[in-house]
Amino acid sequence: MPNWFKQAEAGQAGCLIIGEIAQTHDGSLGTAHAYIDAIANAGADAIKFQTHIASAESTPGEPWRVKFSRQDATRFDYWKRMEFTESQWHGLAGHARERGLIFLSSAFSFEAVELLERVGVPAWKVGAGETSNLPLVEKMARTGKPVILSSGMSGWAELDAAVSCVRENGAPVAVLQCTTAYPCPPEKLGLNVIAELRERYQCPVGLSDHSGTIYAGIAAATLGANLLEVHITFSRECFGPDVPASITTKGLKQLVAGVRFVEQALLHPVDKEAMAESLSEMKRVFGKSVVAAQDLAAGHRLAAADLAFKKPGTGIPAARYREVLNRTLRRAVTADTLLSEEDFE
Repeated sequence: MPNWFKQAEAGQAGCLIIGEIAQTHDGSLGTAHAYIDAIANAGADAIKFQTHIASAESTPGEPWRVKFSRQDATRFDYWKRMEFTESQWHGLAGHARERGLIFLSSAFSFEAVELLERVGVPAWKVGAGETSNLPLVEKMARTGKPVILSSGMSGWAELDAAVSCVRENGAPVAVLQCTTAYPCPPEKLGLNVIAELRERYQCPVGLSDHSGTIYAGIAAATLGANLLEVHITFSRECFGPDVPASITTKGLKQLVAGVRFVEQALLHPVDKEAMAESLSEMKRVFGKSVVAAQDLAAGHRLAAADLAFKKPGTGIPAARYREVLNRTLRRAVTADTLLSEEDFE
């Protein structure tokens, strides 16, 4: 991934599409592995999990954002249930690499950073709630690996501080526009901010999408996003707090195809004149010519009512119809005859 960052900074890399699992596995290791296969099959470039170590990141009194779980008495209990062992994380990372995916996971504590360092992540993703946690951002940046910052809860001053923290510690940085809303409505996506981020920080930029649709990601790619992170679920009927903000694995496949389509379009700007010239034969088929609207006798002086405009475009172009008005026919013509210069005195 460091090579991708260099290529992205030089404008030579395609949009990196990241399938975000978050907590959609609901603590099931088997489900987590199933998501790896599904995201690889959909054609994404990377998969991202979240590495939670409850005792390192939360107090037992942490409140629920939304009380969605019937089996966890507290939010702390939920984070405990989301934990995997270090061995299990190694297994997930290995599986992802076997399937050709970049393996990423957001860390929410120093201990999670240290664990993921041992697992071997190639870059760091900083969740929106951790962007202001400069001690954590600094710990990540000191590894020298690229740091991807999510801006979902941050204003410019907070983002400036986080970007500076990464750069001062010698790591490459990328910034994602994000609005922390689940799901995020279109009027709050902030697609305009993608260009503002690029101008402000001169680094790879993109979108962390919570809209639950494929539309936002395709729009971001059209605007030149270098990275696209989107939440994934097997079904919109699955359990978990992120499901309303997720697209299905089938939707991910459509999104990947859409982004790659847009990339090809952007890579091949069209010369309008040259394109029109290349389609000249097609124009002769689909274009309209000036034709006789009815049978006309020799010596007839043409008026507008005598003319019609029909295919093919092999005669006098319809755009030049004024050139034949008031001209006298040399010979009789029948209705639907394509008029030509030989027909006039």
